[in-house]
Amino acid sequence: MVYETGNPTVDDAVRRVLGGEELDRTDGVALIAQSVEALASGADYVRSVRSDGTVDACSIVNAKAGNCAEDCGFCAQSAHFDTGVETHGFLGPEAVLEAARRAERDGAQRFGIVVAEKGVSKERRPDEWAEVLAAIRLVRDETNVEIDASLGLLTEEEARILADEGVNHYNHNIETSPRYFDEVVGTHDFEDRLVTLRRAKDAGMDLCAGVILGMGETPADRVDAAIELQKIGVESLPVNVLNPVPGTPLGDADHADITTTELVKTVAVYRLLHPDARVRLTGGREVNLAPDEQHLPFEAGADGILTGDYLTTDGQSPAADIEVVERAGLEPNRAVNDFDVDAVKRREARDD
Repeated sequence: MVYETGNPTVDDAVRRVLGGEELDRTDGVALIAQSVEALASGADYVRSVRSDGTVDACSIVNAKAGNCAEDCGFCAQSAHFDTGVETHGFLGPEAVLEAARRAERDGAQRFGIVVAEKGVSKERRPDEWAEVLAAIRLVRDETNVEIDASLGLLTEEEARILADEGVNHYNHNIETSPRYFDEVVGTHDFEDRLVTLRRAKDAGMDLCAGVILGMGETPADRVDAAIELQKIGVESLPVNVLNPVPGTPLGDADHADITTTELVKTVAVYRLLHPDARVRLTGGREVNLAPDEQHLPFEAGADGILTGDYLTTDGQSPAADIEVVERAGLEPNRAVNDFDVDAVKRREARDD
């Protein structure tokens, strides 16, 4: 059967993707200029053919908060900016395990340990490194979620150790395109991020790497970021939307510099450029999308979600996330953690 939207550019892209061809930058730039209706329909069809019909949920814990020496212009945890964010050292293995158990109960298939710093260093901070490894082992051994980590820049040795300990995905977002990166970050460069991603991949970990939309980038920048991720090969592509934090360089705006239509189109293009990745809607969606809009990216190719709270801001409830998924005609993934969907909904009803 040939699927057609009636838009020649989208229909040609769908045909080529399903035929095994990898789209390139020229395709991406042409696609992002097409109508949202055609793009969403074509991308959703590709998702229906290439994925399992579920939305995969991950959850994170801010295991070390604030006082980061980097100057990422979107980040509330940078020591360069006065944001009033709560700071703390590494939580400790037992506290991380408690957060992982909550995530497991709420339907997460994977759980990420996140630290706010340039990089957890085995050489410079051996005690902290040992605590991180102890936390990884506890979550690995005591829960039914896959363990992920976001620990900043890695050496080759550190990447090998994390892979040997069973870390499934290594998260290290590229944030934006190579062209626009220097407008957002000044204390390290785009290539630094790519080096860590290559090291994690070479060590045997899957990659979770994505972007923040609405920081002033152009549609072409959004495509270029996806092409960089295509080159390196990612299994999970988180799509964050800027949640402006007062005190940061990008904190003066009321909302991200992107419309709902532009966001849905970008998600659709990412699906076509990454037909086999989990395109994961993550931070900032509740702030930038109305409650009756949150399902739209999942009708345009998205098949992953970050559920629960974010690093420094609250998310909506896991039950509300399940409702979004179901409204899009999909179902939560339960391949790793076969959780009770109805129990999650009942807990929210009791809490209300």
